[in-house]
Amino acid sequence: MTGLRERQRSQLRQRIQEQAMRLFLERGYADTTVADVAAAAEVSSMTVFRHFPTKEALVLTDDYDAAIVARIASRPAGEPLLRRILGSLADGVAELPEAQRALMLARVRLVRDTPALRARHWETQYQTRCAIVDGLLGEQPDPATRFRAQVAADAALAAASTAIFRWVDEDGATDLAELLREALAALTDEVAR
Repeated sequence: MTGLRERQRSQLRQRIQEQAMRLFLERGYADTTVADVAAAAEVSSMTVFRHFPTKEALVLTDDYDAAIVARIASRPAGEPLLRRILGSLADGVAELPEAQRALMLARVRLVRDTPALRARHWETQYQTRCAIVDGLLGEQPDPATRFRAQVAADAALAAASTAIFRWVDEDGATDLAELLREALAALTDEVAR
């Protein structure tokens, strides 16, 4: 159970990020300062930096990796890796509250439209891949097993990115969980050929 202090911290972090997204979308990423975000969230710039160490982090930071890893770990161990990973992503997205889906849509739209964020996005994608592989294998020393998990995680994340960017292109009108399941089907169909 999460304590009151942690819930308040999480709510403040979410409020800061929501205000940042609103301002970035209204004014543009380059034309919005951290001070602007702080004023909109009714906190100091120092408080913003306590929660988000850089301006890019206001867009790219999320708590999804731990949830993804936990969801993957809860699936049957014998399930093919691509199905475990993409199935977990689809199930997780299906359970997101509307406010979190809206924030995700805004974040991905900014990443798509902002070259500096696109470049940093690959870094966060790599961190997600590492978290998935570590969650699947732990400290598995076998290089061949680790390599297979890395390939599966990279393929699954590439397919997920394609589905997510299509979702953004369609302004969130399509069911993202269904797009992720379609991406899994497309990927596994191609692998089976």
